[in-house]
Amino acid sequence: MKLLEERIREDGVILPGDVIKVDSFLNHLIDVELISHCGDEWYKCFGNEGVTKILTIESSGIGIACITATKFGVPVLYAKKSRSATLRSGVYSTKVVSYTHGQSYDVLVSKRFLNKDDRVLIIDDFLANGSALRALITLAEKAGATVVGVGIAVEKVFQGGGDDIRMRGYRIESLAKIASVDTKEGIRFVE
Repeated sequence: MKLLEERIREDGVILPGDVIKVDSFLNHLIDVELISHCGDEWYKCFGNEGVTKILTIESSGIGIACITATKFGVPVLYAKKSRSATLRSGVYSTKVVSYTHGQSYDVLVSKRFLNKDDRVLIIDDFLANGSALRALITLAEKAGATVVGVGIAVEKVFQGGGDDIRMRGYRIESLAKIASVDTKEGIRFVE
């Protein structure tokens, strides 16, 4: 999606470790109009798949998932990174390693909100090594839900996570695919 790529070129910041900071429009301060266009694109891709829920992970994916869910007319379920007093039992859980935080988390969703009748579209802001995406797929599989596809705002293709998930048979629609990141040469997108 050229609009998203242009915004990444203009406002994205390259940090050490191939981290791309896009917090001024994607995952801290959210440009709602831009993300609405992203939701439109994902609806074009998955609108005929009978989506019943959008699934994402705490916390950066929540905003874009909510905006996208308005296009599908379905609720958003997000995997939490910690147990709360209200979420102690009756959960599906798995582990995820955060690329940007370098930490391992247990992520979980309530069994009340994800089941075998669900047709899930996973939405997230970034796909790097695929750990978060694999965790979300695992949660859906534990519930017996069908993952109809994955919508990613920014995929760092050079880190291989998308290739791994695609080889497992999942359809991924990434709106901006980054081929390489270099502090001198900038961000290069897949043509």
